[in-house]
Amino acid sequence: MDLSSAALRCLREDDVETKLRLTREVGEDFLRGRYGTGQSDRAGSEADARASARARGGAEFEGGVEFESELAAVVKPGRPVRPRLVAPRLLPQRGLGSPEGRAAFLHAIAHIEFNAINLAWDAVCRFRDMPWEFHADWVAVAVDEARHFTWLQTRMAELGAVYGDFDGHDGLWQMAVRTRDCCRARMALVPRVLEARGLDVTPAMIARLQAVGDHASAEILERILREEIPHVAAGSRWFVWCCRRDGLDPLTEFRRLLAEHGQGVVRGPFNLSARRAAGFSDAELLALAALTDG
Repeated sequence: MDLSSAALRCLREDDVETKLRLTREVGEDFLRGRYGTGQSDRAGSEADARASARARGGAEFEGGVEFESELAAVVKPGRPVRPRLVAPRLLPQRGLGSPEGRAAFLHAIAHIEFNAINLAWDAVCRFRDMPWEFHADWVAVAVDEARHFTWLQTRMAELGAVYGDFDGHDGLWQMAVRTRDCCRARMALVPRVLEARGLDVTPAMIARLQAVGDHASAEILERILREEIPHVAAGSRWFVWCCRRDGLDPLTEFRRLLAEHGQGVVRGPFNLSARRAAGFSDAELLALAALTDG
């Protein structure tokens, strides 16, 4: 099985435990070199890397017309029947004073991590003409997100809950659908806008958990935050790469995409140090701030 087919299999899998297992297995196979090493991509220019990625279509990316048809049929990712998906405004706000409240709080984060697994695999199989390093980044992200989900799943079980016990929303995947035909827009709007929101809000989440004495949950979020910065940085790196490939100024294009898609999505205040570490320039942070009251 080639990488694109393996990624699509992970993306379409409905069962949670099977998706986690497949994600780990594909990640391990990737590290062992089953899907290539990318040496030719590292040696050349960005244009050479793109041409090389296309040329590999007969080896690492074999799918052809049949694969494209299967991918086009993916209108929603593989996911279990529960959690029930509702509009974000319908999700109840629960306090952290009880185990159930903390379980619901962690469930919301676990739901984001589960969606992030699907988003990473979607990037791998949807943008097949990108360089090997792009796929290496997003395979690694998928593996990380699966690990984050497992940490949260284990902690939720200690609090008496399982994934699916509470409702969730579908905002991340809706943006993936809107950007399914443009890698440049995907990198700008999913990692750098929606997922980057986690960099902003997680420190306060950690503080809230510590305030009620739930240091075990707080420690999990601290670990997740550290690992999410490189994920957003991957989005920054490949957004700039796509802009240069397409002859566009990254700042101008980021502003354009924010104006088109960011209203009502971008919220402050921002974790400036984390966002700078994830590849945001001061000019980009100003562009984000212009869309908020924060």
